[in-house]
Amino acid sequence: MSNNLIKLIAAVVATMPLTMSVAAQTTDINSTTTIADTPLTQEKTAVTTKSSDPSFRLYRMNYWLTGSFCVVASAANVYAIPNLIKGKPDMTDQELQGVNKDAVPWFDRWALQQDPSKRPMYMKTSDYVLPAVIITTGMLGFDKNVRKDWARILLMYYEMHALTFSIYNYSFFGPTFQNKYRPVEYYTDLPKSTRIGGNNRNSMYSGHVATAVASSFFMVKVYCDYHPEIDRKKYLLYALATVPGFAVAYLRVGGLAHFPSDCMIGMTIGAVCGILVPEIHRFKNHKVMFAPSTSPTGGIGLNMTWNIDKQM
Repeated sequence: MSNNLIKLIAAVVATMPLTMSVAAQTTDINSTTTIADTPLTQEKTAVTTKSSDPSFRLYRMNYWLTGSFCVVASAANVYAIPNLIKGKPDMTDQELQGVNKDAVPWFDRWALQQDPSKRPMYMKTSDYVLPAVIITTGMLGFDKNVRKDWARILLMYYEMHALTFSIYNYSFFGPTFQNKYRPVEYYTDLPKSTRIGGNNRNSMYSGHVATAVASSFFMVKVYCDYHPEIDRKKYLLYALATVPGFAVAYLRVGGLAHFPSDCMIGMTIGAVCGILVPEIHRFKNHKVMFAPSTSPTGGIGLNMTWNIDKQM
């Protein structure tokens, strides 16, 4: 019997290292999982906690740099509107007679199926809705965490609009470089006085839609930055932020000012500007370098290299 007892003890001792090894590995795996899940949760908690601290600033702001950009961009845009955008020559008789509805892509032909008698109403309504959308961003002031940074956010908001206008006035996609006819040109039953204006060469793209979407996306972006605890619900807010853009787009198409594709380009540019400006100010170190560049076709351009270190 003693021999059997010795054999049993020996068997138990032999299995102990294996059991301890498996237990140790299991502990390591659990520890790794816990550590891996912790940073994201801690970051959200940290932002939420810091937001209630009066000394905490979510956005970095160089008032001289941002203010200078706003002044220069505003001056450039004030110049562009009467001289580049609305200073185009009137349509010639040959151009008025040469418009061809069949040349309009299928996805834009909805703009050619509108009631021209309602054009003034749609145009006037869009001019009222746009300022309302811009002002609505002021609702951020009802949030106490956002309200304590009102000066920074107000300047960022102006900066965002200055950037949006600059892209419209001076980018390749805007009317300075494009001479796309507005839908009103294709309604040959309208008086010549309505169709002859040089401003009717400015269909691409919709500045009204770009401004509306930039405003609503800016509001959602700032709110989500201050409230990371909403997590994936932010996508619902961004979906709702497209509603003002679609509303203004509907009015602009009904007013024979733009084709649907013009409005979609405006929505894309507006969304990028509304998100990009606040996101830029969340980075603490900006190392920006500019250098001239040339393309294989002989074009001349400017390269920008931007190294950033995120604040969070």
